[in-house]
Amino acid sequence: MESTGGPYLNTAAVSSPVGIARLLQMTFGCTTFSLVAHQGGFSAAYGTFCMFVWTFCFAITVFIIACEFTHLHSCLSLSWGNFTAAFAMLATLMSITAAVIYPLYFVQVGCYPIGCEVRDFRIAASVFAGLLFVTYAAEVFLTRAKPGQVTSYMATVSGLLKIVQAFVACIIFGALVNDSQYGKYVATQWCVAVYSFCFVVTVVVVAFSVTGKTALLWFPFERSVVIYTFGAVLLYASAAVIWPVFCFDSKYGSPRRPGLCAKGKCPWDSQLVIAIFTYVNLLLYVLDLAYSQRIRFVSHI
Repeated sequence: MESTGGPYLNTAAVSSPVGIARLLQMTFGCTTFSLVAHQGGFSAAYGTFCMFVWTFCFAITVFIIACEFTHLHSCLSLSWGNFTAAFAMLATLMSITAAVIYPLYFVQVGCYPIGCEVRDFRIAASVFAGLLFVTYAAEVFLTRAKPGQVTSYMATVSGLLKIVQAFVACIIFGALVNDSQYGKYVATQWCVAVYSFCFVVTVVVVAFSVTGKTALLWFPFERSVVIYTFGAVLLYASAAVIWPVFCFDSKYGSPRRPGLCAKGKCPWDSQLVIAIFTYVNLLLYVLDLAYSQRIRFVSHI
């Protein structure tokens, strides 16, 4: 009697190196947020963010494993290769952020005043959060495009950089809303427009790639993305010049941190964060432009 269940299950989804990495992600993610929820504890926006990261990544990873194991991903209107590559990169960035934030704000050497048991739970959660980041980074390494290999766009260096660019832009937006005083000058408002425009277009590029709808567009998507990346380099170059001038030049702002500025509520600190990550994103867009000359888009993998 022939087995009717075999052909419907994809054992490689859990036995391949990528599959094993995903199983470890699921295990470490569940362990991390369980330790925090059980005894470690969390509070304020930082703790809530960390819990969101761990639960969100756990849920999506379980979804990916289930779909690949049962072949259900073939029923979804997604470019599965682009979706998994994009999520792996996003989860890597989110998990390393949480792995830094949680011990920074919640782990201490001594037991007072939280107690030794709570401290130990928080240390254990921090260790597993670090392991979670390693497993997501390992998936990115395993699934990245190799030289001469035909693969999904989001698995290429250019595609992965799109995720990092959007993530860095979110950090910039977070600093902007933290009393950065960007509305003080028209020039700094221009910088905000640059950050917003590039973020929106980058997200649109990722969305079209993940949904596999690039072939339905009436214009050449590949050429348009390269042209946009070149435009983003010019726009970020302008912001990289304008923002520091209007924030740190003595004529418009302050070259040094004001002495009476409260920690955590100082506009100068937010302006410095924005300046740093403006240069980070400028570099990312330059690298993206360089790598985009060497790839070909494949939307259906």
